Amino acid sequence: MWHEERHSRIRDLLRTSGQVSVERIVTELGVSRETIRRDLVELAERGEIRRVHGGAVLTGDEPPIDVRHATRVREKRAIAKKVASLVESGQTIFMDAGSTMNLVAEALATRSGLTIVTNAVDVAARFAARAGNEVHLLGGRFNAQTGCTQGAATVAEIARYQPHLTILSPVGIDAKAGASSFEMEEAEIARAMCANARRIVIAADHSKIGVRSRVAWCPADRIDVLVTDRRSEKSRAIAAIRKAVGEIAYA
Repeated sequence: MWHEERHSRIRDLLRTSGQVSVERIVTELGVSRETIRRDLVELAERGEIRRVHGGAVLTGDEPPIDVRHATRVREKRAIAKKVASLVESGQTIFMDAGSTMNLVAEALATRSGLTIVTNAVDVAARFAARAGNEVHLLGGRFNAQTGCTQGAATVAEIARYQPHLTILSPVGIDAKAGASSFEMEEAEIARAMCANARRIVIAADHSKIGVRSRVAWCPADRIDVLVTDRRSEKSRAIAAIRKAVGEIAYA
């Protein structure tokens, strides 16, 4: 099993249980205790987990935002460029918050003639700096930690728009569970965006392939394009996902 696939499986176990023992991880992944101990040390150094006697617990619902921004940047940047190639001038696009979405916004920032509807301040700012784009920042309760709006007011405002495309990045993507996230409010935003868009594009690096997080928000068969990196081909889950989604585009 590949290094990143083990990390993804460990994250998924922790998101499901909150705390997990070394013994359970060893049994679930079928690798040695020493390998798992090294993985836990690395995840702890990155701030994603906290090691406790006999196992690990989550440090928070998701890795800190600065950790996510600094993780798998090369893969995310390649995915962002591929996503950008799917966008046409004149389109109206939903985008949510997150490290991958920031890179998608960066890749699209040189384009004009787009209408962007987003709950992410960073995404809105990138597009607003480019003349020729129209930007709508969704209202609602502001979460300073993630830099986005959320809550019932945000979801209600999403219903006003009928975009050509929604571009989203989940915590995990699985053939049966579809796209999912850990936070309920993040999932509600993504679900509303998917419900109103004509076409759904999911951006997910290899670490998210085969992962099921707590709240599912888009069935796999509703996903028109999954954009991921080539390392996803090594995941055991990719074959089932390929059959479920409309198309897989590799960055």
